[in-house]
Amino acid sequence: MPRREVVIGLAACLGWSALAIQLYLVLLARWHEQASLIGGLINFFSYFTVLSNTLVAVVLTQAVFGRPSAARRWFLSPAVSSGVTVSIAFVALAYSLLLRHMWQPQGWQWLADELLHDVMPLLFVGYWWCCVEKGSLRLKHLMAWLLYPAGYFAFALWRGQSIGVYPYPFIDVAELGYTQVLVNALAMMLGFIAIGVLVLCLDHWQGGRLAKARTQP
Repeated sequence: MPRREVVIGLAACLGWSALAIQLYLVLLARWHEQASLIGGLINFFSYFTVLSNTLVAVVLTQAVFGRPSAARRWFLSPAVSSGVTVSIAFVALAYSLLLRHMWQPQGWQWLADELLHDVMPLLFVGYWWCCVEKGSLRLKHLMAWLLYPAGYFAFALWRGQSIGVYPYPFIDVAELGYTQVLVNALAMMLGFIAIGVLVLCLDHWQGGRLAKARTQP
């Protein structure tokens, strides 16, 4: 197996391991509280961080271990892989700016926290830069990428209103009210758009540079 595939394969395994550690910690806490494990599983997948890291692990797994199929072609397409890159970069930046100071995880929770919010975003951005074909992205792709955080926000509000629990403090309607939550969501969306525009610009620049290199004698 080529060295690049070995590195991507190890990154995929690390991504799944990080998710497994976090899931174990969530279910263990629910077990100690004698709460529903199914509820814990639902809570686990109610976080944008977990969903985005799952997408990262799926793309990396498809890149190395996936068999030829429509699903593999879709996940590895530049538009989808780049959208996942924007999402996981957004996770890393939002966590560092808004959430990291709010708690001090220890032990296995610290490890899961670092892997999900720091290590995997860096690895996947590196994968995108080195392995994803460049030069095909357009503004329409950014519009499509926005459907993911917008859909997540709508789901989080609906679920929070239904059960009274919100996954992140900056969208806690019970604490902040709808006006402030909508302002926060708009700011977050602008941040997502800024990262998306940067990815589009880098794609255009690297695609043009590689195309020019291929035409030179």
